[in-house]
Amino acid sequence: MRIDVFTIFPEWFAGPFDASLLGKARAAGRLDLRVHDVREHTSDRHRSVDDTPYGGGAGMVMAPEPIFAAVEAAAPPRPLLLLSASGRRFDHAAATELAAGDGFSLLCGRYEGVDQRVADHLCDGELSVGDFVLAGGEAAASVVVDAVARLVPGVMGNEASGADESFATGLLEYPQYTRPAEYRGHAVPEILTSGDHARVERWRRAAALRRTLARRPDLLPEGPSATDEALLREFPDAGDAK
Repeated sequence: MRIDVFTIFPEWFAGPFDASLLGKARAAGRLDLRVHDVREHTSDRHRSVDDTPYGGGAGMVMAPEPIFAAVEAAAPPRPLLLLSASGRRFDHAAATELAAGDGFSLLCGRYEGVDQRVADHLCDGELSVGDFVLAGGEAAASVVVDAVARLVPGVMGNEASGADESFATGLLEYPQYTRPAEYRGHAVPEILTSGDHARVERWRRAAALRRTLARRPDLLPEGPSATDEALLREFPDAGDAK
C-alpha cells in the first residue's frame, strides 16, 4: 500500500513512520510511505505557504498554489483526504475502508486551515480524528496511517490480533491479563487459567459487553441482545475490574 502525506513539517514524521510496526512494514516493502514538503513548491524566497484571510479575521490561511503544485508533482494515490475538524469522523469503519484499497493520501492543514478551493477542487474528502482542534494535521495523519496500516495484510505479525480488538466487533475489547497469575494481591480471573477455551470465549464476550455498556453505551444503542443478556447473567463479575 502506498500512502502519501503532504505537510509543511516533514520532519515531524521521522519518528512515527520509522518506529514499531510502521517501520518494520516499510523495511519489508509492505508499506510505501511518502512524505512531501509543501514548502518545496513555493515561488517566493521566503517559502511562504500562508496568507491573510479575505474578509479579515485572526490567523493565517494556507494558500492554494503550493498545495496544488505539491500534489500535482507527486501524482499521489487517491483518495486525497484533508485532515480537518469539520471532516467525516475517522473511526474503525473508515480505517477498514481505506485499508481495502491500494493507497490514499493525506493533506495536513495548519494555521486557520486551508483555502477552501483546496478542499473543493483538489481533495476528495475530509477526515477528523475527533471533536477537538489540533495545532496541525500531522498528529492526525499519524493516527490515520497507524490505524489503517495495521489492517493491511502482513503488517501485523499475527493477523488474528485485529479480530477481537475494540470496535472490530462493535464492542470495546475485553480485559487482558498475563503472568504472574497473582500480583500484589490482585489475581487474574480464575476462568482464564481454567483451560476451558469455550467458557473463556463466553467470559470474554460478557466482559466486552459489560465494559461497552459502562463506558460506551452509544455503541449499543438498542442494548444487548437476549443471547448477550444471558451471557451477562452467566458471568455477573466479568469486566468489573477497574
